[in-house]
Amino acid sequence: MKRLIIVAAALVAGPAAAATGPFFSLANTDFVVLLAFLLFVGILVYFKVPRRLMDMLDKRSDSIRSDLDEARALREEAQTLLASYERKQGEVQEQADRIVKQAREEAQVAAERAKEELGSTIERRLRGAEEQIESARTAAVREVRDRAIQVAVAAAADVLARQTGDAEARRMIDESIGTVSSRLN
Repeated sequence: MKRLIIVAAALVAGPAAAATGPFFSLANTDFVVLLAFLLFVGILVYFKVPRRLMDMLDKRSDSIRSDLDEARALREEAQTLLASYERKQGEVQEQADRIVKQAREEAQVAAERAKEELGSTIERRLRGAEEQIESARTAAVREVRDRAIQVAVAAAADVLARQTGDAEARRMIDESIGTVSSRLN
């Protein structure tokens, strides 16, 4: 039935049927176009096309609204994440600054400690060198004194040997041995 109405409307609204004449006549093109338009609108209403279009537009509107809400939520989440990252970046920057400051302080303390240790090492080495010099001087003085004693003893022995006889030499040796033993004890 519906098809028959559609075919009839198509035949009636064709250009052959549209002619000039009185307005309410099928020969008038304006009247035929009006009837075809009303028939078309009627068919659309009969098949509930406007309701379907409205439902489709409502669904599309709801879809767009949900997309906008989701986009808004994502934007807020992104802003929250951005603020969080910026805050963390600030904290990391502060921590890095503290680490650099602490490292500088530690380096300065280490440098001061190294200076002190270097000073004490130099002082110890100077003392050691002075002690070695003093020891070498004492050894040299002792060596010179020992050598002088040896030379003096040898010279005295030569002088005594030339000036004294055997009996006098024995007496002096015994006397010297006694003196040395009394001084050693």
